[in-house]
Amino acid sequence: MKAAPALLLCAIAAACAPFAQAQTYPSKPIRWVAPFAPGGTTDIVARAVAQKLSIALGQQVLVENRPGAGGNIAADSVARAPADGYTLLTAFPGLAINPSLYAKLSYDPLKDLAPVTLMTSAPLALVVSPSMNAATVKDVLTTALAQPGKLNFCSAGNGTSSHLAGELFKSMAKIDIVHVPYKGSTECMPDLIAGRITLMVNPLPEMISLIKSGKLRGIAVSSLRRAPSMPELPPVHETGVEGYDVSTWNGVMVPAATPAAIISRLHSEIVAVLRSAEVRRQFEESALTVIANTPEEFGIFLRAETAKWTGVVRASGARIQ
Repeated sequence: MKAAPALLLCAIAAACAPFAQAQTYPSKPIRWVAPFAPGGTTDIVARAVAQKLSIALGQQVLVENRPGAGGNIAADSVARAPADGYTLLTAFPGLAINPSLYAKLSYDPLKDLAPVTLMTSAPLALVVSPSMNAATVKDVLTTALAQPGKLNFCSAGNGTSSHLAGELFKSMAKIDIVHVPYKGSTECMPDLIAGRITLMVNPLPEMISLIKSGKLRGIAVSSLRRAPSMPELPPVHETGVEGYDVSTWNGVMVPAATPAAIISRLHSEIVAVLRSAEVRRQFEESALTVIANTPEEFGIFLRAETAKWTGVVRASGARIQ
């Protein structure tokens, strides 16, 4: 009979363990996994927030780049990590795209990862190599229709927003252009600038300096409205492909079983960083809109994006084995 109180105490201790863990969290450095190579939007956003988050939490938040397989290598590694709040993932559009794009995934974004907050969103820019004789979307369409299969477009990797945005452009415009995947958008730039790659649809924040310097020619944005940071670029929707509307976004996710108290702590600290005047100004200057919503709102958004991109992938015929 004396064993019963001991068993009861063990049960209470086990039930209270997550709360005790949350109260002492964090007690060691945190690993923040970025799914693409350094220099891209997902990396830029992660590093800007991680720097301030380190100060707020009193522990180092170290960004680790794990590119490859359209972000799946990074996402899978976080989905399999201990659910203790010490491994974060920069969430990206591929989490909504990859379930329908890939024949098989080793993780389920909606079941194996938990949302913390949607950090930012931004339009994409349609850019062409300076060596291409095109100044408008209609110029690109004219060339592509006259020479099927000759033009190509690069992306940050299979399943990324730049890949599917290009596939959607190709499908809606009814043109034949060849997709060339890279391990991150920055790796594509030398070939795009040199003319070995024809065009790209990539997040505007990554393109602004290249467009302004003349290294690439910007011809349109993917949103239905002009971007305040580059109002001279018309929407693709208005210049040849009616209804074309794509944006990119970045959020924070953690392993699904992470205690609610830890998710709440991470959410409050990250949102505070995002809403700070310094970070908001930095992002707005880079064509990024700060969102900073709740975990529940981010979850609803992710499910809606998954439904949207499932239809787009099926319509485009894109498939990765």
